[in-house]
Amino acid sequence: MRRARLRHYLMCPPTYFDVVYSINPWMDPSVQVDRALAIRQWSGLVEAYRSTGHRVDLLDPLPGMPDMVFAANGATVVVGHTLLAKFANQEREAEVASHAEWHRRNGILYGAGNMPEPSAVNEAEGDFATLSRRILAGYGFRTSLQAHRELVALTGREVISLELVDPRLFHLDLALAVLDDERDHIAYYPEAFSKQSRELLAALFPDALIANRHDAYTFGLNAVSDGLHVFIPSGARQLREDLAAAGYWPISIDLSELSKGGGSVKCCTQEIRPALIAPSRPSALHAEDSIPVPTIPSQQPAGASS
Repeated sequence: MRRARLRHYLMCPPTYFDVVYSINPWMDPSVQVDRALAIRQWSGLVEAYRSTGHRVDLLDPLPGMPDMVFAANGATVVVGHTLLAKFANQEREAEVASHAEWHRRNGILYGAGNMPEPSAVNEAEGDFATLSRRILAGYGFRTSLQAHRELVALTGREVISLELVDPRLFHLDLALAVLDDERDHIAYYPEAFSKQSRELLAALFPDALIANRHDAYTFGLNAVSDGLHVFIPSGARQLREDLAAAGYWPISIDLSELSKGGGSVKCCTQEIRPALIAPSRPSALHAEDSIPVPTIPSQQPAGASS
């Protein structure tokens, strides 16, 4: 039985979306962007979220920042604690101030805890996938291993580092999707990862759905799930059938225009994961909120056994 859980998302309209530079293999500045179509497609995603009961808040788009629509890259929020992005490419650096301001202004909505200034390069939910007690973290192209340690220190959770090796799947959210963050059910494309990381994923998630190359390269894993509904890019074929067979309700979303920038559903969606109990002042998580697994190589909270 699958169960939907209401979510809180932060998104940014593609008012100024364009492809004017190339910082990933999908971006080609010579290809024309239909901005009106991009806005219609993005609006369809927002409506799909709201029609299934989810809250969507909007970040104000700013001129000169064509990639702000990919809001997942701006910050990671885990039980109220926020780690802002520190982008690998200077073209996106200016986006961080807008995310920081939104979280400072609206943190009361989710019981905001710590929001330290990041010191290591990280591209937020592009490379961080939150499960019930752990966080999966990608590295190899955009996010550094040092950022994984920062996330451990901020959240008190075990962070499992996964090496990405396919340049076309340069973020974790292009190679892996969290389908059920209460039961830790995921889908992923094995060839996106190094041999060691593939073995680790197979050991940790024996019931995972395995995506094929076609679905991975049509952004099928750049999906968002509430535990029942899976908002999945329309180009995915086999994965959509596998989701239905596993008891999920796949909802196809056409973001073909935004895919020219190298992103799709998840890239457009930053999830706000509220504090379990809103703190009266910024504080660290209690030790019982972390379950270290000493037999599995990972980044663990300070003081955890190894």
